[in-house]
Amino acid sequence: MHPFDLGVIVVYIIGCTALGAWLGSGSKGLKGYFLGESNIPGWAVMISIVATETSAVTFLSVPGIAYRGNMTFLQLAIGYILARFFVAIVLLPAYFKGEIFTAYQVLQERFGGATQKAASVLFLVTRTVASGLRLFLAAKVLRQMYLATQGYPVPSGWEMPGAIITIGLFTIGYTYLGGIKAVVWTDVLQFFIYILGGIVALAILVGEVPGGWTTILKEGMAANKFRVFDFTPDLTIAYGFWAGLIGALVLDTGSHGVDQMMVQRYLSARSQREAAWALIASGGVILLQFALFLVIGVGLFVLYQHSPPPVLPTKDEEFASFIIRYLPTGVLGLVIAAILSVTMSTVSGALSASASSTVNDLYRPLFPKTEERNLLRLSKGLTAFWGIVQIGVAIAAISLEKAVVDNALAVAGFVTGILLGLFLLGLVSRSAGQASAFIGMLAGLVAVSFAAFGTKLAYPWYALVGSTTVVAVGMAVSLVMPAAPRKIIDPNLQNEI
Repeated sequence: MHPFDLGVIVVYIIGCTALGAWLGSGSKGLKGYFLGESNIPGWAVMISIVATETSAVTFLSVPGIAYRGNMTFLQLAIGYILARFFVAIVLLPAYFKGEIFTAYQVLQERFGGATQKAASVLFLVTRTVASGLRLFLAAKVLRQMYLATQGYPVPSGWEMPGAIITIGLFTIGYTYLGGIKAVVWTDVLQFFIYILGGIVALAILVGEVPGGWTTILKEGMAANKFRVFDFTPDLTIAYGFWAGLIGALVLDTGSHGVDQMMVQRYLSARSQREAAWALIASGGVILLQFALFLVIGVGLFVLYQHSPPPVLPTKDEEFASFIIRYLPTGVLGLVIAAILSVTMSTVSGALSASASSTVNDLYRPLFPKTEERNLLRLSKGLTAFWGIVQIGVAIAAISLEKAVVDNALAVAGFVTGILLGLFLLGLVSRSAGQASAFIGMLAGLVAVSFAAFGTKLAYPWYALVGSTTVVAVGMAVSLVMPAAPRKIIDPNLQNEI
C-alpha cells in the first residue's frame, strides 16, 4: 500500500479519536455522558442512527447482492420506513415520559425489576457478541485488502489480532473520553466519509465502463439487474416483497424500537418531536444508501462483463476486488478509511449503550445511593470494559468457522424480536406480570432458535416469530397466573390496571 494511503488512514483514525474526545469533553454527570444533556440536534441524531446501523460488512456486501442478483434488497427498506413511523408514534412517548436512561427502565415500571434486568442482560450479551464479530469481520476485510495490494499471499500470525486491537482501542478511547456526544458527532463525520467513499468509487467505476452510464443502464436492464419488486409468496426468500413489508417491519421495529443502542440516541435529542423526526427521516436516508450501493453492484456486473478480472471475485468480495484493482492512490486510503468508519461507528455505539444499560439497569437498582461522580467514574470504566470484551470476542472469532460466525450474527439479530415481544406484551395485556414475561421470553427464544437453525425460514421473519411467540405465550400464562395491577407501558393510558 502506498504511504499516502496509509497516511490518510492514520490521519482519519487519530482525527476521529481527537474530535470525539474534544466534543465530549464538556459533558457533565450521567445525563451528559449517556444522553449528551439531551441537547443534540435532530439532524445529527438522524445521521448517527444511519451510521450506527451500517457495518463494514454492509458497505462491502450490499453491492454484491446486486452483482449476483438484482435490486430486490430495496424491498426491505419498505418495512424499515413503516417500522420507524410505528416506533415514533407508539414507543417514543414511553421513553420521553419522565427521565430515563435506557429502554429497559420502561419494562421495570410495567413488569418489575427482574424483567428489566433480564432484558438488559439479554441485550448486553447479544450486543457484545454482534459488535465483537463485526469488529472481527471488518478487520478481516481490511487485512485482506491491505495484503492484496502488497502482492503477496495472506500470512498467518498476529496481523488479525493487531488490526482488531488497533481499531478497538481507538474506538474505546474516544467513547471513553466523550460519551454519547463523542459517539454521535463522530458518527456524523464517519457517515460523510463512507458516503463520500461510495460516491467516489461509483464515479471511478462509471468511468471504467465503456460508454459509462448509458452502458450500465442498457446492459443492467437487459440482465434484469434493476428489478426491485418480487411478489413471490415464499418465506425462504429474504428479499421478497412480503419479507420486506412484514418481516422487515417487525425486525426494524425491534432493532430501532427496543434496542438500547438506538433508544439512547432518541433520548439524546432535544425533544420527543426532534427524536421522532430523526428516526423517520433515517428511513429515507437508509433507502437512498441502499440504492447507492446496489447501483455500485450493477455497475460492477457490467464492468466485469467488459473487463473480467483474472480471477472472478467470490461472494461478498466483488466490491473489495474492484477497490483493490481500480482505485488510485489517495482514493484507496479514503475508501479503507470509510470501511473503518462504519466499523468504529457500530462499535462505539455498542460501548456507550452497554455501559449505560449496565449502570442504569443493573447497578443503580442495587445501589441507589451511589453518588453521581462515582457512577460517572464507573460508567467510563464499563465503557472500557465492554470494549475489551468486544475485542476479546473478535480475537476469539479468528479460530471459528465462517458458518459459526454467521450463525452467531443471526442470533444477535433475532434477539431484538424477543425484546420487542416484551414491550408489546406490556402494551396489549392488562394482566401479564413478571411470570408471563419470563415464560414468554423463554418460549420466544426457543421458537426463534428453531426457526433460525431448524428451518429454511429467511432471516427477516425471525423477529416476527420471536415477538409473536412472546406475546402469545405471555398472554396465555397471564390467564393462569394474572399479575397484580401495574402501570401499562403506553403513556396515553395513565390509569392503573
